[in-house]
Amino acid sequence: MNTPVVLDLDASVGPLPGECRLPLAPWQEAVRFGCTLATLRRFTAAMAAGLPARHGTVLLGSGDFHHLSWPLVARCTAGQPPRSLRVLVLDNHPDNMRLPLGVHCGSWVRRVAALPQVAEVLVLGITSPDIGWRHAWENHWWPRARGRLQYWSTGVDVGWARRCGLGRAVRGFASVQALVDAACEHLQARPLRTYLSIDKDVFAPHVVRTNWDQGQLRPNHAAQLLHTLRGHVVASDITGEISQWRYRTAWKRWLSAHDGQTTDHAPAELPQWQAGQHAFNLTLLAGIAAASA
Repeated sequence: MNTPVVLDLDASVGPLPGECRLPLAPWQEAVRFGCTLATLRRFTAAMAAGLPARHGTVLLGSGDFHHLSWPLVARCTAGQPPRSLRVLVLDNHPDNMRLPLGVHCGSWVRRVAALPQVAEVLVLGITSPDIGWRHAWENHWWPRARGRLQYWSTGVDVGWARRCGLGRAVRGFASVQALVDAACEHLQARPLRTYLSIDKDVFAPHVVRTNWDQGQLRPNHAAQLLHTLRGHVVASDITGEISQWRYRTAWKRWLSAHDGQTTDHAPAELPQWQAGQHAFNLTLLAGIAAASA
């Protein structure tokens, strides 16, 4: 169960002890940042053919691939009763934004919240203005209005949500520690089988560097959450590696730039940042293994 799986799309994940590595590089352009639902179905079939029946954390590579969590969560729900699984997402962004066609790394959470086996999706650690009033219309409303999705944030003015009756779904805290403490109380009060998805852009830049704007979580916050989840994590994934890629598809180049993604890191910095990513992956994997059911 502790065997990590690497979806090797962008060669960004370093070698891990006992790993199972799936060579999926030919899919990089097709699924990176976003894709059609038909493309995702084909990728899911290719991925499933290589996945062991039982395995540990799946490492997705760059945060551009976070939407690949959706088929992994769906795989975890097979044969399970309704409302029996919590999905806990550590992320600096809501990943619940509107996308007219297909799915991308910023829109997959709505799809997960719609799975009948999912009781709730909690996105913890948001500091992005994506949930501020200026961007409220860009977020899908129904998962929050129906109690299927909650944003837990700090440093963002979410007063608009209270005025719109979404105060329980869009929560703001004075500090990261206050957020984590409240989240631990919530997790303890309602223990559920949990799928844990970590996008490392939720962590402060001095902890680890990613391609995206970053939050404020520190390793001790992750350790506190994992300790609270001990015995309840049934599956997990990690994303947020740092890698370079120039999209061949024009809409991906435009939309990723509009979303604030940076992929033009100097070659001299990239190995250093990837080394930091690798060391942090080992820390996270150890914590997740201890929390796994």
